[in-house]
Amino acid sequence: MTPFSILDLSPIPQGATPADALANTVALAQHAEGLGYHRFWLAEHHNSTGIASAATAVLIGHVAGQTDRIRVGAGGIMLPNHAPLQVAEAFGTLATLYPGRIDLGVGRAPGTDPATMQALRRGLGGGDRFPEDVVELLGFLGPEQIGQRVRAVPGMGTNVPVWMLGSSLFGAQLAAHLGLPYAFASHFAPDMLGEAVAIYRDRFRPGVTDAPCFMLAVNLFAAASEDEARRMRSSMVQGFINLRRGMAGPLPAPVDDLKSVASAPEIKMAESALRVAAVGTPDQVETQLRDLITRYRPDEVLLTGHIFDQPARRESFAIGAQAMSRINADAR
Repeated sequence: MTPFSILDLSPIPQGATPADALANTVALAQHAEGLGYHRFWLAEHHNSTGIASAATAVLIGHVAGQTDRIRVGAGGIMLPNHAPLQVAEAFGTLATLYPGRIDLGVGRAPGTDPATMQALRRGLGGGDRFPEDVVELLGFLGPEQIGQRVRAVPGMGTNVPVWMLGSSLFGAQLAAHLGLPYAFASHFAPDMLGEAVAIYRDRFRPGVTDAPCFMLAVNLFAAASEDEARRMRSSMVQGFINLRRGMAGPLPAPVDDLKSVASAPEIKMAESALRVAAVGTPDQVETQLRDLITRYRPDEVLLTGHIFDQPARRESFAIGAQAMSRINADAR
């Protein structure tokens, strides 16, 4: 059985507001809970007019309060932007309010541009202390130690599950060294996926968990027809190209032909970066998900997809849930 979950950045479509995006996120989380999704994760990004999940812990609390069972967490918190004690207090509070439902994924990327890094009071070398910060964070969330002078209250003893996030070999090595579950950002940076997973599994030593636990991120665009699914996907492709142009903004409306809005090299670049994907009809999506699961043997699949039209977004994740349910039924 392979649990399946959702990663949402609370995207702000063109013509919409952050309030619209946050309402859409809550509606999607409620929809996901009814479809059998295991987790609903949100990601920290700053200074983006197209993403409304900047105050990630606040939004996690709101989503958890509007749902009943689904796990809610960060995919992730960019730890160099924060003091480990503050993160432990925030997520310890969430875990105290919503016992057994909160996850904390941590990464070392800034999640923003250099000017915003300074506004966050993040030093340019903030990522250099990342391994030490992770260990410190784990300590604040674990049981109280004899002689411990600084405590996270709430936080201490909550043992909030901490996941290592990564898009390179560094995160795989650190997750293996600390014995943490590991989620790879294959939905936008797949180049080192195979090597990173192999390193994580080969070098894993029991720590926080007893055995390796790997989560594979997959872009999902599912619809009644392949043409409709590819048109939905064009919004995310445009958004990725705009980001690389230094023109990040609201999620663009879909187009029938990407060549009308981007050059061939830009399209090729985006298609390569977003290639870990399941795109098409229900049957096509199921086949593609089966192939990815067979190839990478994930312990969990994390589905994501920036889709402009909200009913289409909910339908895409419904089709994804149906496909994963059939895959799991066949694995019994």
